[in-house]
Amino acid sequence: MQFTSRQIAELVSGQLQGAADIVGSKLSKIEEAVSGSISFIANPKYLHHLNSTQASILIVSKEVQLNGHAVPALIQVEDPYSAFTLLLNLFSKSTFSACGIEQPSFVAANVALPADSFVGAFSYISEDVVLGEGVKIMQQVFIGKGAKIGAHTILHPGVRILAGCEVGAHCMLHANVVVGSDGFGFAPQKDGHYEKIAQNGQVIIEDQVEIGANCAIDRATMGATIIRKGVKLDNLVHIAHNVEIGENTVIAAQTGVSGSTRIDKQCVIAGQVGFAGHVYVAPGSQIGGQTGVTRSIEEPYKKWNGTPVMKYMDSQRTSNLIRRLPDFEKRILQLEKQLEAFSVKP
Repeated sequence: MQFTSRQIAELVSGQLQGAADIVGSKLSKIEEAVSGSISFIANPKYLHHLNSTQASILIVSKEVQLNGHAVPALIQVEDPYSAFTLLLNLFSKSTFSACGIEQPSFVAANVALPADSFVGAFSYISEDVVLGEGVKIMQQVFIGKGAKIGAHTILHPGVRILAGCEVGAHCMLHANVVVGSDGFGFAPQKDGHYEKIAQNGQVIIEDQVEIGANCAIDRATMGATIIRKGVKLDNLVHIAHNVEIGENTVIAAQTGVSGSTRIDKQCVIAGQVGFAGHVYVAPGSQIGGQTGVTRSIEEPYKKWNGTPVMKYMDSQRTSNLIRRLPDFEKRILQLEKQLEAFSVKP
């Protein structure tokens, strides 16, 4: 895939300085760019690369001028990072242009495969599956009976969509994601053993969701585990049964959300956060790494941290006090000695 500098300027709604016919065919980091590379500078600390980069086309903010630098074509935009993201997405789509069915693979007889879709080798598509237009199913994917996959969704190698689960349109599920595994439901019995509770619900993933590698999203006991529109999950996130994740919430790696918890829209959750079951998290909450959310958070658009969870500034003050405890101990011991010296002995 290649574009001229004029075409790229039009794509990103930028102002072109330099030659209009410079050709770019690959995307590169500014420090690794070579002739033919398209690169960008979003952070001012990288501006010194203007004097040394070999990039053919460079996307920068409107404040940066060509001023005799060696870059053949400079494209000025409001937000270089967002502009380059558009190009990254465009180049990425070109890698998923394959159509048809690779062999060996299995597609049930009653499954209609849209003409522009793709099924990779060693994949298995069960009966009654519904596939949307432009679906790309990579190698070694399993889709269970009655599952639904929306238009233009990409399932990377090793993804498992189990029976009855639904994935919306324009989603991306990375390698080895499991959707619809059994929720962790076991009832303790008088003799000490645990009786399995059947997990008869489903998982519903709405449109424009991206799920990182090795995530597990459990089916509901009854009803549905729901991932709302625009949610982004990092690698190794576990979503338990009957959880609901609100629209445009992002969750970083190794976070675990226990059963029946509801996280509202536009939350930002850092890595290794643990959520107790049956709690509610208000919209716009920002939760720091390794926080333990043991109770509901009712105040929207606040920052939280610590275990047990507390407001972010309270957590910072508490951490500061803990660091100073050795000094406090020394001062207390000194005061005790002084008091002992002044004490009246019988």
